[in-house]
Amino acid sequence: MDSTASTAAEHPQVWTIERIRALGAVTDVGTVGEIFGMSRSSAYELARRDRLPVPVLRVGSRYRVSVTAILTALGVPSDPPPAT
Repeated sequence: MDSTASTAAEHPQVWTIERIRALGAVTDVGTVGEIFGMSRSSAYELARRDRLPVPVLRVGSRYRVSVTAILTALGVPSDPPPAT
């Protein structure tokens, strides 16, 4: 087994507020699952049942989630603080 792969599995990337904002306007349900600490399959199951902690936009056969909604659910202002 590759030591890099085992390290990545043991230490998943941390989702910072800046990293979430950098996603753009919308993101996919798999990413929402990562942000909220759930598996991709669990996130999609909750999306299908309309039970994610954020509203899900259905665009054709795809699910999308507003990054602003993610930030709101986390209790973070959607606009970054002004630079000092």
